[in-house]
Amino acid sequence: MVNRRELTPDASPQAAYGARLRRLREERGWSQVQLGVQVEYSGTHISQVETARKLPTLRFSKRVDSALGAGDSFEREWREMTQGALLEGFPEYLEHEGRAAELRLFDTGLVPGLLQTPEYAQCLADSKVRRGTMTSEQADDLVSVLAERQAALARPHPPMMLVVMDESCIRRRVGGPGTMHAQLDRLLEFAEQPSTVLQIAPFERGERRVLYLPLNLLTMPDMTVIAYAESQTRGHLERESTAVWPLLTAYHHLQAEALSHEASVAMIHEARKG
Repeated sequence: MVNRRELTPDASPQAAYGARLRRLREERGWSQVQLGVQVEYSGTHISQVETARKLPTLRFSKRVDSALGAGDSFEREWREMTQGALLEGFPEYLEHEGRAAELRLFDTGLVPGLLQTPEYAQCLADSKVRRGTMTSEQADDLVSVLAERQAALARPHPPMMLVVMDESCIRRRVGGPGTMHAQLDRLLEFAEQPSTVLQIAPFERGERRVLYLPLNLLTMPDMTVIAYAESQTRGHLERESTAVWPLLTAYHHLQAEALSHEASVAMIHEARKG
């Protein structure tokens, strides 16, 4: 076969993933283009994943599992590869986020990931690489995971999203002026969507801001509520109502103390001018 690149599965988890993908594809007698049609990716993309020149994503892994009848094995391989880039507890959270009927988010210091532009997210990931807390491969995984999360919410009937951000999220400059300008534009676009509410918790609220750590609250299609919170080193998913309801109550108080949607949009416009 012309230009067939030999694979070395033992070189890395990514190489093992690619080698198994090629083996299962060839067992079915499919070309890279034929598999690409099945999973809605190009044959070139399939080739690059098989030869470990491109990292697979969650979306890609799920589609390959379905096309090749591989259960959830490629998805599990992907999770093992990206585990080093994700906080403990976060992969489990991801399984629920894409199915939620409603999301309530709170963040401080940084724009919530689901609202970040690719450039803003890349700046944050690159900073971790420079500090030596993450490899460049893990940084790429982190940005890839974020893109998959955002894509999962862009569905025909998107979930309701209620977002409260501390004022520091729009005041703290990430990247150069161009990156931050584009990020604030993204927030304004988000605020215009019919299924979103965006609020800023201003500095002047002081101690009346009842939450101090990032918090995600998911309302699932069966109306159960799941909470996910993070510390500096790990994340924790909480399903027990006795623990979730106090967090939901605190979020309601946070919304009451935050600026209205309209006033929050005005503050973002003001920050954008600066």
